[in-house]
Formats: sequence, C-alpha cells, structure tokens
Amino acid sequence: MRKPELAAAIAESADLSKDKAGQVLNVILDEITNSVAKGEDVTLIGFGTFTVRERAARTGKNPQTGAPLQIPASKNVAFKPGKALKDAVS
Repeated sequence: MRKPELAAAIAESADLSKDKAGQVLNVILDEITNSVAKGEDVTLIGFGTFTVRERAARTGKNPQTGAPLQIPASKNVAFKPGKALKDAVS
C-alpha cells in the first residue's frame, strides 16, 4: 500500500474527503519525522515505536580493493513493532 492508497482508506474509514485525509496523513508523518529528528522516541501503543539508533564509527574495507577505510558514525531510524501488530501479522 502506498501513501495515496492509505489516504483513500483513511478517507473512507473516517468519512473524510480524500484531500482532508491526505492532509491528516501528512501532518502525522511530519510530526513523527520532527520528533525522531530531535532524538525523541515516538510510541504508538499497539502499533510500534520509532527510535533513533546510533552506530559507532568503525573500520570497513573497500570490496573492490580490500583496502581498509573508516566508516563514520551515523544515526538511523529503527522501528520496533508492537504486540498488536506482531499478532496481526502472525
């Protein structure tokens, strides 16, 4: 399912116009993005939690030459599904 399809499903379920449902979806996604960018966790009970994970700098190797190289530290977004989502998938 893509974003427009999700907005259409929200519109149908919540008795909204597709444009209004798209706006609601955009606001939700923007707020999740802003919170995670600040380093805050976003927990949606029953659905899951978005968190920021930090990866330390490390040494890797160039796959073509085998030469060692430094991989800088980075931050990544991780999602841990909640129990209700896990149960729905199982």
